[in-house]
Amino acid sequence: MIYESLSIPDVILLTPHVFSDERGFFLETFRQYDFEQHCGQYTLVQDNHSLSTRGILRGLHYQWERPQGKLVRVTRGEVFDVAVDLRQSSATFGQWVGARLNQDNKQMLWIPPGFAHGFYVMSEEAEFQYKCSDYYNPGDEYCIRWDDPGLAIRWPLTHDNKPQVSTKDKQGFSFSCAPMFP
Repeated sequence: MIYESLSIPDVILLTPHVFSDERGFFLETFRQYDFEQHCGQYTLVQDNHSLSTRGILRGLHYQWERPQGKLVRVTRGEVFDVAVDLRQSSATFGQWVGARLNQDNKQMLWIPPGFAHGFYVMSEEAEFQYKCSDYYNPGDEYCIRWDDPGLAIRWPLTHDNKPQVSTKDKQGFSFSCAPMFP
């Protein structure tokens, strides 16, 4: 596995070694020891899997009292994945970073606790899987609007259309009013 820090150094792009032949391919997607060496001392405790169609945007989500780190990947289709730094003590506070994750590049993204996370589906369908460093707590859900002008995220929207967003996500906080981490 190759671990690469992005423009926000705590957000890590993971590129697995893929072994392919006429039968298909094999790759290792997670090894706790290596993960800790490159991403930090986190134990991943919950796996999630979603299916979304083209134009769906999920996010920008986070938990504030029990923040989750997320190791995300796409097993079918393609998404544009975004992490926003909500840590006020960070040199990259308020900045975002994005990566295209798809079934062909097989890359993963580590988003540590203290970040909001979202993704936009670019393919007809996308299966999105992720491991979390803490359990989902429904009473601790927060959302920042995907189109917050202060963040100015450059989503690769198709045909300049607005994405499909859930009612809950439409009612998300502006970045300036959202609860932040110290």
